Amino acid sequence: MIRSSRMKHTPYDGSSKPFTIGLTQLDPDRWIEPDDQLQHYLDQKAQLLAQSRDVVFAADDRTQDAQSELLQILSDYLPTRYPDIYSRQDETMMVGGRRVPLSGDDALVLAGSLVQDDLAIMQRDDRGWRLGAAYIAFPSSWSLAEKFGRTMDEIHAPVPGFGDGTRNAELISRMFDNLPPGRFVERFNWAVNVDGSLHLPKSKSEGVSAGAIELTEERTFIRIERQTLRKLPRSGAIVFTIRIYSDPLALLRQRADAGILALSFIEQLRSLDLPQAAYKGLVSKRDALNSALISIAG
Repeated sequence: MIRSSRMKHTPYDGSSKPFTIGLTQLDPDRWIEPDDQLQHYLDQKAQLLAQSRDVVFAADDRTQDAQSELLQILSDYLPTRYPDIYSRQDETMMVGGRRVPLSGDDALVLAGSLVQDDLAIMQRDDRGWRLGAAYIAFPSSWSLAEKFGRTMDEIHAPVPGFGDGTRNAELISRMFDNLPPGRFVERFNWAVNVDGSLHLPKSKSEGVSAGAIELTEERTFIRIERQTLRKLPRSGAIVFTIRIYSDPLALLRQRADAGILALSFIEQLRSLDLPQAAYKGLVSKRDALNSALISIAG
């Protein structure tokens, strides 16, 4: 059954602390979570791929086996787990009423055309775990061109507390090395934007605007990033799925637990130090967001 995507995940409720690794065990049945926005996401992906393929897709030739393995796994998983949404017919997958080919393009592009999630493949070399292939249609203020081919330490360099040599960087490397193929894990990030668009690319090198941005309850969107990780059993590559949810803040007021969630969100905002708030682009927006949340909390 396809369920609504609205306010599906609320990691600001205290269940996921910002700027921590925050991995939790994931039931494989929840690896991919299609919802009532599936066709909308796939339409946007197809449009972005047609208009700006080199912006949303990049792959090293050495990832071909891992890409094919992922496509095969998804082609088996989706119609088995969601037979009311997906059905396979030879080299075609029917996704609702949409016909998606399973051949004729890079395997990662085909895999990404089946699901709402963005997909990234990490492979290990003598320098560590490196981003070897990615189909990222909906980045959260980052550029695939800047991250492609880089190690996990290099990718995380701008994130407070996650740069090369930090304890978090060491823990991530160790976790990637030791992750067994049968174990799925999940983590969440959140951000706050005045734009609810899914495709929000921006180079981190562009910096954060110092100007005050008017932020009100009506024009604020909570952007949730759900990441899952699993190791492919044959190639040993690690696959990230990255699913974006963009929830209008105004919807929070309609929830029965609005007050509790708003107070928890306020607590998370207050816990951010200046580098963390700057990374999230909240330095000039935090006071206005606090005011809106206090109003919701009553």
